This record gives sequence, C-alpha cells and structure tokens, in this order.
Amino acid sequence: MSAFGRSLSIAVAAITLVVWIGVAVVSAQGPWVAPADAKAMKNPVKGVGNAKKAVETNCVSCHGPMGKGDGPAAAALPPPKPANWTSAAIQKETDGELFWKISNGRGAMPPWKHLPEQERWEIVNYIRTLKGT
Repeated sequence: MSAFGRSLSIAVAAITLVVWIGVAVVSAQGPWVAPADAKAMKNPVKGVGNAKKAVETNCVSCHGPMGKGDGPAAAALPPPKPANWTSAAIQKETDGELFWKISNGRGAMPPWKHLPEQERWEIVNYIRTLKGT
C-alpha cells in the first residue's frame, strides 16, 4: 500500500472513531433537567405573538408541524430525539424549564439564545397551545 493509501486509511479510521465517540456521548446523556433557578423563572410574556412563524422557521424540521417530535429531520438525529411538545411530560414542565431548554439546547438541538428573549417566551406560550393535540 502506498503512503497515500495508508494515510487515507488512517484518516478514515480516525474520523469513524470520532463519529462513534460522538454518538456514544450523545446517547449516554441522561434526562434533560433544567437548573432550579430556571424552573422557578416566571414567564413575563402574554400571548404567542409571531411564535408560530418562528417555530415554522426554526423548529418544524425536527419537532414536526404539530410539535410531536416527528419532523422530517428527526429520524436522522441521534438520541436524544426531538421532544414531543404535546406530551404530558413536556406540558408538566414549568415555563422556565422550557425557556431554559430553548435557550441552551442540548445534543442535536442548538441553543436559540440568538432569538430575542420575548420571542423565546412566545415559543413557550405556543408550546402550551399544543397541549392535548
């Protein structure tokens, strides 16, 4: 085997190892628990504003059009899978917990801190409208 072939084989093996380690780390994540101060945060915003549009732009690909965690990109994501916003478990979380999770992200879910704070609270309020759907 040529030097180039050996180098290529080593590079492929290294990339494969890094990918598997990444999948293992993400898969090993436990329950997603917001800190106590986040749980206690009170929602200062009333109504959903333009949250439906923000969700369609930023969230539907993973969380799906009805927020059930079944968007077209969800199947390809490693665990943890996107949350089902209509579930009792999500609906039982405090507004502060949801706001913190939207803001900070985890695993494949990116942090959305770049969205204005009011918009993130409106998304929390929008998630509340999905209860029982």
